[in-house]
Amino acid sequence: MSTGDTTRRSVAFEALSDEEVVRRVLRGESALFEIVMRRYNQRLFRVARAILRDEAEAEDVLQQAYVNAYTHLHQFAGQARFATWLTRIATHEALARLRRQVRGQGRSGMGDAEDTMDALPAPEPDPEKQAFTGELRRALEAALDALPETYRSVFVLRDVEGLSTAEVAQCLEVSEDVVKTRLHRARALLREDLFDRAGLSARNVFSFQAERCDRTVAAVLARLGLPVVH
Repeated sequence: MSTGDTTRRSVAFEALSDEEVVRRVLRGESALFEIVMRRYNQRLFRVARAILRDEAEAEDVLQQAYVNAYTHLHQFAGQARFATWLTRIATHEALARLRRQVRGQGRSGMGDAEDTMDALPAPEPDPEKQAFTGELRRALEAALDALPETYRSVFVLRDVEGLSTAEVAQCLEVSEDVVKTRLHRARALLREDLFDRAGLSARNVFSFQAERCDRTVAAVLARLGLPVVH
């Protein structure tokens, strides 16, 4: 197959809706599952990373979430968007791992943090000293990491990934009012001036680079015994 044919094939695959990909995978075109992995790697990694505050753990969760989703794909009933269903699986996997970590430490790591403002990194006295975008992004990520998990996960799902309040509520299995309250508190804790001085969009945080994307896709396909499309 020529490079042009491969490119056109990839474009055609990318044009498929999530639901059409699911239908075709369930009919036997299992290799197409790679499409949804590449489509949602960034979102699911950010969600897992927000909950666990550890990139290696987040990658492990991402792989397991895809394995779980593929194994139970026949259970997708279409009552919610496939993206929401998939995000919910990743969220549950990340929270389950966090609970295991907390139990292993013999302490609660998920308590309310009404005083979390004190834990946020102090802003640099001279923003000009933060000259490089990478440093600014790390500062923003550190501020997000300082949030309690309940606020951090809502913020990433709602403000970073752009899910609706209803979708976030479905993913986290809480009411929409709880989502709104937690989001309000998360934004207050992050403080608008931190974003202003950083000069960054929240969408730049917890980036899922191409190398990590390829590594995750290859690992999941290997675990499932599926061929690579791209």
